[in-house]
Amino acid sequence: MTAAAPRWSRNEFESQLRARGAGYHIHHPFNVKMNSGQLREDQIRGWVANRFYYQVNIPLKDGAIISNCPDRETRRKWVSRILDHDGHGGGGDEGGIEAWVRLGEAVGLERDELWSQRHVVPGVRFAVDAYVNFARRVPWQEAVCSSLTEMFAPQIHKDRLANWPVHYGWIAPEGLQYFRSRISLAERDVEHGLQVTLDYFSSRAQQERALDILQFKLDILWSMLDAIEKAYP
Repeated sequence: MTAAAPRWSRNEFESQLRARGAGYHIHHPFNVKMNSGQLREDQIRGWVANRFYYQVNIPLKDGAIISNCPDRETRRKWVSRILDHDGHGGGGDEGGIEAWVRLGEAVGLERDELWSQRHVVPGVRFAVDAYVNFARRVPWQEAVCSSLTEMFAPQIHKDRLANWPVHYGWIAPEGLQYFRSRISLAERDVEHGLQVTLDYFSSRAQQERALDILQFKLDILWSMLDAIEKAYP
């Protein structure tokens, strides 16, 4: 009988998780073209319209995590993610979904056009729905682990803020607020999500399961761009 592989130390486990950033969709050819100014206006609009479907489903995913979580302290922390996207309904904090709508308007999409979701292609809808369904049916700690693609998100937002004004001057600067806001929020969220993951996945088999979960989420994001790239060649 083959002995089980020894568990990674906490630091090594975190290193293994972070190494998966090599497969983050920042490296997808469509995103590379986007950041180097090679996309047409209709391609930018297609990406914004399709990514909106992901944005409006994030609170549903986070609600699923909360509904499966018996720990009150975790729920108290996690609920902030829902409010980050849905907003607080006043006081100038309208949330990330509204910020994305304003991005849509900045690239030439009507508000109703975005909310109708008529531009969402089947591949994007399938990928996003798979992610939400995953969060609904697995233990809440596994769903939390899937959120760790946020480890890699600040750089993709920084790249857009640096490159879009240079390459896409037709997009109003105020439309980029979503990217500005997510840099600090993603960094905050990673701290909590990483703590849960490092604490919960304690055996080597569990740690490897965590890597598979993170890869699943990376594949979701990559598949979305595959579908968008095919729809807007």
